[in-house]
Amino acid sequence: MSNLRSARWLWPNQLHRIQTESLETLSTRYSLSVPAGDLLFLDGRWYVTHSGLLSLARRNHCSGVRVQIVREFCDPVTARWVFKATVYKSPRSRGFVGYGDADPSNVSSLVHGAEMRVAETRAVNRALRKAYGIGLCSVEELGWAPRSNSSGSPEQRSASSNGNNGHHNGQPRLRDRLCLLIRQYQLDAGLVKAYAADYCGTATLRDASRDLVETFINDLAERAAKDRPGLICQLNNYIKQQEVNS
Repeated sequence: MSNLRSARWLWPNQLHRIQTESLETLSTRYSLSVPAGDLLFLDGRWYVTHSGLLSLARRNHCSGVRVQIVREFCDPVTARWVFKATVYKSPRSRGFVGYGDADPSNVSSLVHGAEMRVAETRAVNRALRKAYGIGLCSVEELGWAPRSNSSGSPEQRSASSNGNNGHHNGQPRLRDRLCLLIRQYQLDAGLVKAYAADYCGTATLRDASRDLVETFINDLAERAAKDRPGLICQLNNYIKQQEVNS
């Protein structure tokens, strides 16, 4: 099964029987695809993504999604936003409702200033999950604990900032996100790592801080989505560099 092979490649030695059985169910019942980025495996659990839910809705000929801001619970001054989303599976559907909220305390520091969009996405995700009976939480609905640069010793803060391959305050592993991007856009993993090290200004990707790696991954995702041919062209520049090093 393509999904299982991809999952084992992305998360080696992490999938046990119960996780593989869950993946099989998700694959057959909802046609969710690991290579397409529909699912993520974090802390021993499967999570569906926003793109995966939209793909599911499209395959099932969803009639439409209506999104409304819930103004009485919003506070623009503190960047707190609440949205209500209603998914209509068919023209005669009464609708499946979901709410989503976001503020600086429960979103990543990288998307501060975009809390309104995060809240809208969370609302749509919850409504889609209800409409199509998805029991999994979506990645975008996960809360984000605020970072504290003042707690702990300088050594602990340094170690935390360099923990770029693990979870930090509940955030998904950066390695997983990078692997998904490479798989989704069919990029050369070796060239991406060379580009990442150059981008972060370090000898290897492991030497870069988590913040730098996270910024790189976000930039890579945006470039891959908007201009994959241009990104491929830039990555190919590192072929000669690898030949020289070898």
